[in-house]
Amino acid sequence: MQNDWTPLICLIWLAGAWLRLRKQARFYQIEEYMSRRYLRWLLSARSRCLPLPPLAVGLLGVALAFLVDHPHDSLVGSIFALAAVFPKSAGTIKKPLVMTARVKRILAAAYILCALPIAGVWAVGAPITLIGGVGLAVWLLAPAWLVMSKQLLTPLDALQRRRYLRQAAHVLAQTQPKIIGITGSYGKTTTKSFLRDILSLRYQVYATPKSYNTLMGISLAINRDLADDYRTEIFISEMGAYVPGEIARICQLTPPDIAIITEIGPQHLERFGSLENVQKAKYELIANLPPDGVAVFNWDNTYIRALHKRGYPATRLTVSRELSLDEARAQGVTWLAQDICENLDGLSFCAIEVASGETARIETRLHGEHNVTNLLLCIATARHEGISLRDIAARIRSLQPAESRLVRETTAAGITIINDAYSANPKGVIGALKLLGMHQAGARLLITPGMVELGPLQESENRKLGRLAAEYATDIILVGKSQTAPILRGIETTTFDRARVHVVDTLEQSVAWYQQHLRAGDAVLFLNDLPDTY
Repeated sequence: MQNDWTPLICLIWLAGAWLRLRKQARFYQIEEYMSRRYLRWLLSARSRCLPLPPLAVGLLGVALAFLVDHPHDSLVGSIFALAAVFPKSAGTIKKPLVMTARVKRILAAAYILCALPIAGVWAVGAPITLIGGVGLAVWLLAPAWLVMSKQLLTPLDALQRRRYLRQAAHVLAQTQPKIIGITGSYGKTTTKSFLRDILSLRYQVYATPKSYNTLMGISLAINRDLADDYRTEIFISEMGAYVPGEIARICQLTPPDIAIITEIGPQHLERFGSLENVQKAKYELIANLPPDGVAVFNWDNTYIRALHKRGYPATRLTVSRELSLDEARAQGVTWLAQDICENLDGLSFCAIEVASGETARIETRLHGEHNVTNLLLCIATARHEGISLRDIAARIRSLQPAESRLVRETTAAGITIINDAYSANPKGVIGALKLLGMHQAGARLLITPGMVELGPLQESENRKLGRLAAEYATDIILVGKSQTAPILRGIETTTFDRARVHVVDTLEQSVAWYQQHLRAGDAVLFLNDLPDTY
């Protein structure tokens, strides 16, 4: 039986559903609205899909509404239920929900789907206990409403995407810049920022900002920053991929004149399934070059070397930091780095154009030997575009690392912070740990949640990380017990003092530990920072 409190009770449940929708929409957005990925994350932990404590209290509240006779007590029962199911504080949020036009559409449609069952039971005069039960079910099924609304909006989203893409294609057709595409499992953003700064010596250069490397992200950058700007001579397009065919679609929008492949490795391997699939995806950039285009390859990577040997296009430049000069000549490598040195002041090496013998000593404040490869790729490209090696070397001296990629600074307390928190991959962690190991004046603390999205290699690569950490760090903090368990197993295979390993639940706890225990002259490396879905 309904009563005068029924409308208010319905509104309370709808408010709870809205708050849960907002909370879940943030995670859906982090997973880039990929429903399977989002649902796999949701179902991987009981507390995410079936939060038993609040659900139990919510059911108790509904039962209370059923057992009492007075309208006022029915309202109290529903409020009691909602006090449990309203979202609690999520603690520190690394990536808040961005209210884009797309997420607004999804939330609006999902909220309509939520409202329909509650409005239906109210309209047919259902008893208040049934309304409470339906309200609780609607609240619990918020993730399903999000996924359903996204599916319902697919035709509208497709229309919007086509409009944005047509607009971006029109902008490029009007401005007609030379397009350089950069892809790779890692090193894309860093190489892009270095190349932008070097090519700016002679050309008006625009590079996609930050890590905008998806089709819609690139089109957004073009529409926002390049419309009616006819000054741009070179457009650098960073191209990422989570599925086969994604780079080919980006190339349709930004057809490359020059293609650069930085690395092929196990990053995002869980999405591709195998390194061979990653290799095929990255070759899409090369395949979309015109016959007179230029491809720049990292010769030291086995998978990339195999792509070079396919023979397309005719102009193929290669770089290596591992070969000797004689080996480079024999194998036809274009650019070589030798005499590589790294200390706390940065990197230095000799860059050699193998065929001509032209050389220059490269000195930079950048760290990490993997950056030698990134710089060689930039040198090969810039030299091909007519910039002198002398000018390139001069510009490299002033390059800065990309955001949260081996950025080194000293706090007011005299503690050195090495920020390599953007991401972590098997190649990059070696350079980061070596840099930590150079700080011999005091303690060397590693803080890491480990590496993720490495598919079947994740366990073994994180065990390797544990063994490396024991070699270069004096203290280790592992963030997250479950995902760092392989790192701990790797550490335990060494003689590292187990008492100097700490496992904490949150990054905030690790920061509190170092602030309490580290002193002037000590160093701390932040290696990777996982998104809120971990």
